[in-house]
Amino acid sequence: MNMKLIILDRDGVINEDSDAFIKSPDEWIPIPGSLDALTRLSHAGYRVVIATNQSGVSRGLFDLETLNMIHKKMHRLAQETGGLIDAVFFCPDTDEANPYRKPNPGMFLEISRRLKCQLQGVPIVGDSVRDIRAARAANAWPLLVRTGKGAVTIEQETESCANVQVFDDLAAVADYLIALQ
Repeated sequence: MNMKLIILDRDGVINEDSDAFIKSPDEWIPIPGSLDALTRLSHAGYRVVIATNQSGVSRGLFDLETLNMIHKKMHRLAQETGGLIDAVFFCPDTDEANPYRKPNPGMFLEISRRLKCQLQGVPIVGDSVRDIRAARAANAWPLLVRTGKGAVTIEQETESCANVQVFDDLAAVADYLIALQ
């Protein structure tokens, strides 16, 4: 049996985004319905993996210990609603040439390598053109949400968003994927 995998961006997909970065656990606020969506995906047999650029580390806005505390809060809140986040991958770099920094596909390819699975047909949910480009470069299935930077992305990046399914939020993605089963 094939493993069901879904890869999610963090900021703007699971939690509220901020142009000033999410710099502390207190600033990490789940988007309404996102934790329930994680729970439903987990219960539907999906392995939920997060892949997120976190350049605030390289920018000196927060350190790795703080990032780990933010992720600890995310894991805890997901578990409290009955969900499970299997893994979190992040790129702390600002260098666009870093193969792991989206829009480069390195983070997704590393997930594929570690989980020993192909990415073709794997939904990758994001709110930015970076997420779409990285998903396409990894030969995965890009999905876009209107939350976070999604609405602006749809408006300003029509060419990049061509042939990408768009959903109101992560809850709508979960509804769609679970109905496909």
